[in-house]
Amino acid sequence: MDSSEPGQLFDDTSTSAGPQGAGHSGLDKGPVAYTGQTILSDPMSNLAMAYGSSLASQGKEMMDKNLDRFIPVSKLKYYFAVDTLYVGKKLGLLVFPYMHENWEVCYQQDTPVAPRFDVNAPDLYIPAMAFITYILVAGLALGTQNRFSPEFLGMQASSALVWLIIEVLAVLLSLYLVTVNTDLTTIDLVAFSGYKYVGMIVGVLAGLLFGKTGYYLALLWCCASIFVFMIRTLRLKILSEAAAEGMIVRGAKNQLRMYLTMAIAAAQPVFMYWLTFHLVR
Repeated sequence: MDSSEPGQLFDDTSTSAGPQGAGHSGLDKGPVAYTGQTILSDPMSNLAMAYGSSLASQGKEMMDKNLDRFIPVSKLKYYFAVDTLYVGKKLGLLVFPYMHENWEVCYQQDTPVAPRFDVNAPDLYIPAMAFITYILVAGLALGTQNRFSPEFLGMQASSALVWLIIEVLAVLLSLYLVTVNTDLTTIDLVAFSGYKYVGMIVGVLAGLLFGKTGYYLALLWCCASIFVFMIRTLRLKILSEAAAEGMIVRGAKNQLRMYLTMAIAAAQPVFMYWLTFHLVR
């Protein structure tokens, strides 16, 4: 070996790196495509996907059952089965109930008909829309007095909602203590308690247009109307047992039922004034 040339420890493979690298690159792409095809055509993968879909459908079904247990969605659909004609008649009945004669709810095979077929049936559409409208009108009233703020409007909405919940719970407790056998449900009580927002809206709008005098006159009329409406509606629910037996409202138990009906009706004007008097100046 010539001493002028340094010894080569490793063989020079640079000349063959290109083809080999290219060959390895081509081999790398092959297995990737092959693996994807294998996953798609593998029966075990298809079985796993089918099993996952089955689990998802079972989970959805279980969730729907549990949701319907705590929130009766099917029953709520009944209370929103309204149309334009029903809403117009119901609003007229809430504002002027004095000429209405038949207050009984119509039934079809022991099931109450949908609200759109019976103006006496309770609904949740009008209370829900009236509650939202009341909050908007309250914001308008506060804005005209330069007192509007998101925090104050949120407190107004929260206060109205809390008082509604307290009212419904108090009525449920009273019905339990008086041991009244009635077909009134909690949703019915929410609906009847929510009808007062219609009169509250009328009162606040009258106050914005005509000042305090208009507010008090309109609110007084709406308070009297909701009192009559609640008396004539709830007496068929709370006193229905005695009425079905043809009994005159006498005795301690029936007297309590009558007083409870009047107390629920009398509470509506109190809440209407309490939730609106500070909105008109």
